[in-house]
Amino acid sequence: MQRRNFLQKGMLAGASTLIGTAAFATGNKKEKSGGPLAEKTFNLNYGPHDGMFKNSGGNDFIDQIKYMHDQGFRSIEDNGMTGRSVEQQNKIGQTLAKLGMTMGVFVVPKGGNGQNTLAAGKQEHIDIFLKGCRQSVEVAKRVNAKWVTVVPGDFERNLPIGIQTGNVIDALKRGAEIMEPHGIIMVLEPLSDTPNLFLRTSTQTYEICRGVNSPSCKILYDIYHMQKNEGNLIKHIELTWSEIAYFQIGDNPGRNEPTTGEINYKNVFKYIYEKGYRGVMGMEHGNSKPGKEGELALIKAYRESDSFL
Repeated sequence: MQRRNFLQKGMLAGASTLIGTAAFATGNKKEKSGGPLAEKTFNLNYGPHDGMFKNSGGNDFIDQIKYMHDQGFRSIEDNGMTGRSVEQQNKIGQTLAKLGMTMGVFVVPKGGNGQNTLAAGKQEHIDIFLKGCRQSVEVAKRVNAKWVTVVPGDFERNLPIGIQTGNVIDALKRGAEIMEPHGIIMVLEPLSDTPNLFLRTSTQTYEICRGVNSPSCKILYDIYHMQKNEGNLIKHIELTWSEIAYFQIGDNPGRNEPTTGEINYKNVFKYIYEKGYRGVMGMEHGNSKPGKEGELALIKAYRESDSFL
């Protein structure tokens, strides 16, 4: 495989290929999803998660997915997908296929989080990570997922940073060997949750992806976390663009929907759109207001932030 020739534009357009023309060709037209007439789709492909519309769509995730579709959303993400039953996974996959929706990320189980750190280079940690990768491949087949989230875990502070980086790269190379034959991309997520985490910035993640040198190891650029850790969002997105395969959303402070914090999401979304990204934009945030009122306010915020054309 000519890894360096893995085209960024092909990777970024993957979601729209998976969805097919039915999801986007409608543009601003209304369409049926087996229920009431759907709202128009968005310019970008936003993906809500379980619970985000439980007051409007019901407690059952399948019903929520149908409600999401009726509101114009064409993707979902579900961090805990591997913890669901095989029956649930199959049902979610079938529902998404029927509605022409894309499955976004779920988290590789025990993928180096917390004390199970890939930076330490310990075989027992690597074995847990690789087991999670193999499990994730099977889950991805059921829900037609193409992206899985990996967090390498904490710093191993008794080792020099260069050694830790090398350990992480070595482990991820082995994970990529599992994912590549299935066309699945591990997306590495730098986080702001605690300064103990090894992966903190987009440029550090870029360096690691270049070291792994695989189409199955790219960046998950979470706009909320990166606003907290490094700021200068559009410039950092530009610098690391060739390694970005997925975006997540959350305003800061508060980690709620766009328009509730300091980030100018209309500008950020416009930049991402004009760069040609048509993949999933994961809505990994809370609702700023409770109940149905809060869910309607969330949709309104996305309509406003997505109106950049």
